[in-house]
Parts: sequence; structure tokens; C-alpha cells
Amino acid sequence: MRYRGFQIQFGTYVIAMMADNIEHVISYWMLFQKFKSPALGGFAVVSHWLPFLLFSVASGALADRFDPRRIIQCGMAMFIIASLGWSYFFFTGTLQMWQAMVLLVIHGCAGVLWQTPNQLLLYDIVGPADLSSAVRLNATARYAGVLIGPAVGGIILLALGPSWGILLNTVFYVPLVLWLVNAPYGPRFRPGGAAPPPRAMRGMADIVQALRDVAAHPIIIAMTLLAGCSSFLVGNAYNSQMPDFAQDLGHGDPGVSYSMLLAADACGGFLAGTVLEGRGLLPPRQRTATVLAMLWCLSLAGFALAGSYPLALVLLFAAGFLELSFNAMAQTLVQLNAPPGMRGRVIGLFNMASLGLRAFSGVSVGLLGSFIGVHWSLALSALAMLGIAAGLLALP
Repeated sequence: MRYRGFQIQFGTYVIAMMADNIEHVISYWMLFQKFKSPALGGFAVVSHWLPFLLFSVASGALADRFDPRRIIQCGMAMFIIASLGWSYFFFTGTLQMWQAMVLLVIHGCAGVLWQTPNQLLLYDIVGPADLSSAVRLNATARYAGVLIGPAVGGIILLALGPSWGILLNTVFYVPLVLWLVNAPYGPRFRPGGAAPPPRAMRGMADIVQALRDVAAHPIIIAMTLLAGCSSFLVGNAYNSQMPDFAQDLGHGDPGVSYSMLLAADACGGFLAGTVLEGRGLLPPRQRTATVLAMLWCLSLAGFALAGSYPLALVLLFAAGFLELSFNAMAQTLVQLNAPPGMRGRVIGLFNMASLGLRAFSGVSVGLLGSFIGVHWSLALSALAMLGIAAGLLALP
């Protein structure tokens, strides 16, 4: 936080992440009211994460060759377009399902143009010496936005209604856009000039090439596998199943108890960033990240099988704490070990695994849960991930 540039980046990131979640609150509510379609709700989840799977490496390649500030601004512009689109259809009452699907896809693609270049920008702002701190605080900012966004979105929805509320939401993306206009970071501000790498972008072939390029970097491979497997098997799919968990714990009705269950995970993540960074704890190490991931698996398995509401709250809180800890550490290790000329592509590959594969976590937790119950599906998915993490721990 001693870097003025990081202070501004942190603040504008929280506001933009808040706006991202405000849009979810308002748009998902209106979609439920108008269509009452579980299939559309499922499409909303897939459209949010699938672009990360398909385009994260391409987004990183763009950030390697061009100014990441401008790519982030393009992402913010797409967020604004999505909010303006929702507002128009809410005002006119003409929203159709295909139009909603298009807006959901635009919103998902906007996230890809934001997250990967933003991580590359962090390296420019603080440098390698303080990168671990920046990544962890940036992850804390994400959790802060996740915590604040639904609350602010609910207030705006009640106070202004969905049409004016979603229109107001466009304003929250503006501070980040304006700061990036003249922020002194990016290729031309790097020591020794800023010639873009000669390698051209080649679409999907970049993914294959990026995999080949990182084959000589075992830490990058191990951390990408750790993040990817955790997203594929568990991800955040248990959040969409929270009504079932809450019902079985005796708090299925809307209210403070149910909201606390939903917020426990995010609160744990927020506290992790605050405490670990404030105390300078847990420097980034491959073995530490893997052990933290194993503890995360145990916390989620315990939550899945808990029969007590207070115990479930504690375990969800612990899961959020541990998830931020191992994910931020894995991302830091990937950035620190990425070759400078292809840092964007490597970060994109990591995001493809850690974020994109969340699109499929609904299969292991949700679809399996329809056969054996969400408690056992989450527990078994977490235990399967525990086995994979143990295998990664055994690697040299």
C-alpha cells in the first residue's frame, strides 16, 4: 500500500468488482421474475466462466503485445454496455430470453478482458519484490467486492428499482476507466523500453503453445494443476446449492441466518487477505500452497457433512480463508516464475484453469448431487481434490 499507484488500483478494483456483483443481483432477480427458467440460470453461470476457459490465454497474449491498460478499459466498456442493455430492456419491458443470453455473454467476456491484463498490470505497479503482497491484496479486493456488491445491489434495487438501479451501476465502472487513461504503467514505462514480443497471436494455438512453453517450469505446472483441479472438481458450485444446505441446517428461509451462511465464505477470504498481509505471513512457496489447498478440501468436506449450523458457519469461514490463501499464493508463484516475454500468456493459462474450469464444477457437485444428494457430492468432490493435492505434494 506504500505505492500510490497500487492504492488507486486497489480502490477502483473494489468499486468495479462491486459493480460486477450489483449487476448480478439486479439482472438475476429480473430474469427469475420474468422467465423463471432454471436453464437460463444455469446458462448465466456457464456464460460467466466459459469465456475464461476459451479466451484467457488470448487475453494474456493481447496483454503481452499491447498496453494492458487499454485492454482493461475495453473490458470496462463491455461491462457498461451490458448494464446499459439491461437498463434499456427493463425500462421498455421488451426483454426476451435470447437478448438476456447475449447480455450475459457480453458480461462474461468483459471479465476476461479485465482480470488477466489486470494481473499483468500488478507486476508493472509493484515489481517482483512486492508481487506476493499485491496479488493477495488484489484477491482481498475481489472478496470485498463480492461482500459489498450484493448488499449495495439489494439497496439500489429497493430504492431505485431495477431499471434506474442498473443504469446507476454503469457509473461505478468509470473510476477505473478514467484512472487508466494516464496511469504511468504498461509497456512503454517498463525499464529498457517496451518492444512487444515478436510472436503473433494465433488464437487457440496459443493455448497449446503456452502449455509447451511452461513444460520446463515445474512450479508453474504444479500451481496451474492445483488451481485447475480445484476449480473443476469444486470451484464455487456449492454456492448455488446453498439453499439445500441451508434447508437441511434449519435455516432455509430468507433472513439473517441464511445470509450469514452465504456470506461466511466471502468473509473468510476477506479476513485472510487482511490478516495474512497485515502480518506478512505465509510467503509464497509451492509446498505451502498445496498444504493450504488440502486444508481447504477438508474444510469443505466437513461443511458438507456438518449437521450443526454454527459448525457449518465456522467451516465455511475457514474454507474462504484457505481458498484465498492458496489461490493467491499459486497465482503469485506463477507470475514470479513466468518468462517475461510471455507473462501474459502464462497468466492467461493459469486463469483458464483457475477460473474457466469453474464452468464444469456444477457437474461434480450439482449433477452428481441430484443422484446422491449435495452433501455427499460436495464431500466426495472435496475428497477427490484432496487426493490430487496430496499427489502434487509428493512431487519434487
